[in-house]
Amino acid sequence: MHKKLHVSAKYLILLVIGCVFFLHGCGRQDSALAQETPEIKRPTIKIGLIPEQNLFEQKKRYAPLFDYLSAELGVVFESHILSRYGNIVDNFNELGLDGAFMGSFTGALAIQKLGVEPLVRPQHVNGTSTYFGLVFARKGSGLGSAESLRGKRMVFVDRATTAGYLLPLAYFKKIGISDYENWFDKFYFSGTHEDAIMDVLNGLADVGAAKNTVYENLVLKDLNHMDKLEILATSPPVPSNALLVKSTFPADFKILLRNKLLTMDQSAAGRKALAEINSTKFIETTVADYQPVLDYATSIGINLAEYDYRNQ
Repeated sequence: MHKKLHVSAKYLILLVIGCVFFLHGCGRQDSALAQETPEIKRPTIKIGLIPEQNLFEQKKRYAPLFDYLSAELGVVFESHILSRYGNIVDNFNELGLDGAFMGSFTGALAIQKLGVEPLVRPQHVNGTSTYFGLVFARKGSGLGSAESLRGKRMVFVDRATTAGYLLPLAYFKKIGISDYENWFDKFYFSGTHEDAIMDVLNGLADVGAAKNTVYENLVLKDLNHMDKLEILATSPPVPSNALLVKSTFPADFKILLRNKLLTMDQSAAGRKALAEINSTKFIETTVADYQPVLDYATSIGINLAEYDYRNQ
């Protein structure tokens, strides 16, 4: 009972803040009213982040964005980095998250299982707003055929990822591996795309899967990585990590948040925050943008409504 009252109070404050922004936008100047209005404690908006890379680096990358939104919208945006991808779906309600930046697969899962609504996703510096998965091995390894992979070590990212799990399943199906658990000598889940890539680079695994954007970021940090991996397969493009919010998120504030994100590239402060996540702007995102993920899952025999995304 107390929890419901607290949530309602927080969203009531968000509505008040929304009204203040609306009145300010209309040019209303009423100093007497402002003097009589008591100071309102700023509510906290909790946003989850998936573990694309090192957790400390992930939090550091998004901090400027949340600081920008906090200053612009008069609320406190608080990031919560989860230890693995599936936790976004499992803990969304348990942690009291108001929204989350989700990958294409976790986004599609959350839309179906939690009823969340996608708002925006970033456009990368190369002009794309999508990513694709990679299956890779060390250059010169001679890996690629089903027989060459027998008895090798495979590193996935997480069962709740398109690039780090669905793609390799599709690849295995294409080359004739129907039971990867018994085909490889060892397989495991790294938890992050960056770790999957580094494990193959460092010889801890023979073949791996991850998203192209994380690989490209690693190459930017160290050009030597470019010549060390051979790409065996790629997935169709799917939406970049989008911001999705809970179904009960206040409609007025949701509009304010979406509009602020869509226009933040028009200010120097906004562009600076966008640069930290290797983006130039945000673009609007809808449920329809996740159809390629659903189609891809269906093509390899996965029904998201019944899918067990927990790592074994």
